[in-house]
Amino acid sequence: MCAPGGGAEPHQSLPENLIREVFEETGLTVAVGAPCLVNEFHKPGSEFHQVDIYFRCSIVEGETAADWQDPEGVVNRHIWATQSQMADLHVKPDSLAQVAWNPEAAISYDPLEPLVK
Repeated sequence: MCAPGGGAEPHQSLPENLIREVFEETGLTVAVGAPCLVNEFHKPGSEFHQVDIYFRCSIVEGETAADWQDPEGVVNRHIWATQSQMADLHVKPDSLAQVAWNPEAAISYDPLEPLVK
């Protein structure tokens, strides 16, 4: 799994924050590996510019409940997908499916992808 870094807490690294955020949001314990993607989102015509860093992660403990819902209401649906299933999905960032299952690849950089809703 490649996961974006979550909300930061003071004096914690990005991987420490990611472990905490994933656990708070899903109840899953993950091991965080190397970064796999840096992606910039921007909204044309506005000042919005966001930089995301995605890390390779693996589930160490826990399961997602069948009735899991995002506590903040941002995620409206979720699935666990295999590499072949992900190739048929529309995901953001656009390059995520290409880097998610390629652990030998160097970190990828996807500049200035337009933000869509």
